[in-house]
Amino acid sequence: MRYFTNVKDIGDLKVALSEAFEIKAERYKYEHLGKHKTCLLIFFNNSLRTRLSTQKAARNLGMDVIVLDVNQGAWKLETERGVIMDGDKSEHLLEAIPVMGSYADIIGVRSFARFENREDDYTEKILNQFIKYSGRPVFSMEAATGHPLQAFADLITIEEYKKKERPKVVLTWAPHPKALPQAVPNSFADWMNEADVDFVITHPHGYELDPKFVRGARVEYDQLKAFEGADFIYAKNWACPGVTVPADYGKVLSKDMSWTVDQAHMDVTDHAFFMHCLPVRRNMIVSDEVIEAPTSLVIPEAANREISATVVLKRLLEGLNR
Repeated sequence: MRYFTNVKDIGDLKVALSEAFEIKAERYKYEHLGKHKTCLLIFFNNSLRTRLSTQKAARNLGMDVIVLDVNQGAWKLETERGVIMDGDKSEHLLEAIPVMGSYADIIGVRSFARFENREDDYTEKILNQFIKYSGRPVFSMEAATGHPLQAFADLITIEEYKKKERPKVVLTWAPHPKALPQAVPNSFADWMNEADVDFVITHPHGYELDPKFVRGARVEYDQLKAFEGADFIYAKNWACPGVTVPADYGKVLSKDMSWTVDQAHMDVTDHAFFMHCLPVRRNMIVSDEVIEAPTSLVIPEAANREISATVVLKRLLEGLNR
């Protein structure tokens, strides 16, 4: 594997899951793969789980780790071609990227959607510049439109806790005070559509995800109807994706608190587990009662981020060593 940006890069999901559980049972089994190899983790945005889990995963594999916070302690980077750099940005990404590549064997990049230009976000402008110019294997630690490490961890969690062979999994929009990217719901849909689950997406009108992620999933605008008989509820807010009205891209169209996942919502499920990628706004996304219930998987889900990252880095290292 040379790059990791979406579900297609991981290949057969059954094989990937088997590898994940092998690594979970013996986390340092492949420690030899990363000896004298350096993993550079570049953060354009804040992080807690991604930063910690990916560093831990790299060290599980024997790698040295360098972490660069672009907005703290580094030169401000220009990302656009053709600009006159007479402002506060001292270095262009086109010089910075190959320099970074010269210090690392594998590069992870975290860069959120800017909501300034839908085309720039949905063509993954920053991530793809690293892929094009670094000369190194590159993996996404969350990009403008996808968060595959999170979605892989979500799938591992569902596989661990499912009570039936083909569970019903529901991705539900929930209210939030700020405009959030579609990266997590996009990737969750991307992975669930490839997994052996009954997948349903529910959200208010105007929040339709990009068709390339929705694919054949059932979309239900009645949230309670979508929840009926569900085995897993995955709650997440996202701003308007601009699919039906491009001018609305990145806007908050609704803060309807009736979409908050509370016990009344969970009561129509089949004793469903609750999932969320964290951090979560309590009593907006989900009630205290639901997130603190024994059926809440938010902590084991977060712990599985180490496992998903270890599998991905192992595959990238194996590609280097061939």
